[in-house]
Amino acid sequence: MPNEQTTVPLFVAAEVLTAADMNLSAGTGVPVFANTTTRDAGFGGAGEKVLAEGQLCYLSDSNIVQYYSGSAWATVGPATPGLVCVKAETAFSAVASFTADSVFTSSYTNYKLIMRYETSANAAVSLQFRAATVDTATNYNRQELVVDSTTVASGRFASQTSSKIAGSTIGSFVSLVTLELSGPQLASATNYQSLNNRNATAYTSPLIEQYFGNQSDSTQFDGIKILVASGTMTGSYTIYGYSKTV
Repeated sequence: MPNEQTTVPLFVAAEVLTAADMNLSAGTGVPVFANTTTRDAGFGGAGEKVLAEGQLCYLSDSNIVQYYSGSAWATVGPATPGLVCVKAETAFSAVASFTADSVFTSSYTNYKLIMRYETSANAAVSLQFRAATVDTATNYNRQELVVDSTTVASGRFASQTSSKIAGSTIGSFVSLVTLELSGPQLASATNYQSLNNRNATAYTSPLIEQYFGNQSDSTQFDGIKILVASGTMTGSYTIYGYSKTV
């Protein structure tokens, strides 16, 4: 970038200042560095300003403004968000399944998927993980808890071809799934937990469903598939990554 510099000069008495000297910081008023490496190298050397509390800078690789507190650099803005959208809200209509590929990367360890949905039939909604656009249909394991009025039911399922994350709505009763994913891009088992606020047959009789499970292969997944056992589903979903930095 034209404004980037590699030093913050300190001038001494009787020194001749050239136009280049005066223009070094005059373009922005705040020193601009390519990254944290050039920032740290720009202070304290021969002919450079000593780094002190209150110093400002701009980093062009991350597009943030920072200040020096006297002991460390801190970000003024924009602040790093806790949740970063990696898949924009996407609608689906009357489909048996949908996929999202290239959404899990090494940038994040943990992810959140939020989905509003309806199902046309009395059929469960499940997930499968994907690697290089190929579905994985083995080694899904889960524990589930379903609360319907005062009735509580539970169950455990091992070595399945997919893993349930939500129940059916059996018609036009919009329901909610929040799905937490841990480590889909790591070369280890991928864990998930799903909370399903389900409206089945009527809004006056909501159900609570919770699912806790894993895919036990040491596979680095980069995508996900959401599917319904029969009939179709309609709704929208968004995927977020949990930031690993502050």
